[in-house]
Amino acid sequence: MNVHEIIPILQVAIGPVILISGVGLLLLSMTNRFGRAIDRSRQLCESLRASPERHSGRIKQLDILARRARYIRSAMALAALSALLAALLIISLFLLAVLKLEWTTFLIFLFVTCLGALIASLVFFIRDINLSLVALELEVQSRENGG
Repeated sequence: MNVHEIIPILQVAIGPVILISGVGLLLLSMTNRFGRAIDRSRQLCESLRASPERHSGRIKQLDILARRARYIRSAMALAALSALLAALLIISLFLLAVLKLEWTTFLIFLFVTCLGALIASLVFFIRDINLSLVALELEVQSRENGG
C-alpha cells in the first residue's frame, strides 16, 4: 500500500478523531461536576454532624447529590465508551482498508453504537443539570425558612 492509497483512509478517520477530542472535553466537564457533587456531599455530612437538629433539608439535598453523582457516573461511563468505540472505529477503518475487506455492517454498527453511547451520556448529563436546579431550589427554600 502506497501513500496515495492511505490518504483517503486518513481523511475518513478524521471524523472519529475529532469525536474523541470532543468527548474528552465533555468528560473533563463531567469530572468537574462529579467532584463538585462529592465535595458538596461531604460538606453537608459535616454540617449534619455539627448540628443534627436541623437536618431535613440537608437529608433531601444529600439524596439529590447522591442521585446526581450516579447520573454523572453513568454519563462518564457512556462518554468513555463512546470514545473507546470511536478509537475502535478508527483502527477498524485502517485494518479493513489495508486488508481490503468489506465489513460495512460492522463499521456501521461501531459508528451507530458510538453515537448512541454519546447520546445516552448527554441524556444523563442533562438529567444531572436538571437535578442540580432542584437542589438549588431546596437551598433557596431552606434559606428563606431560616435554615
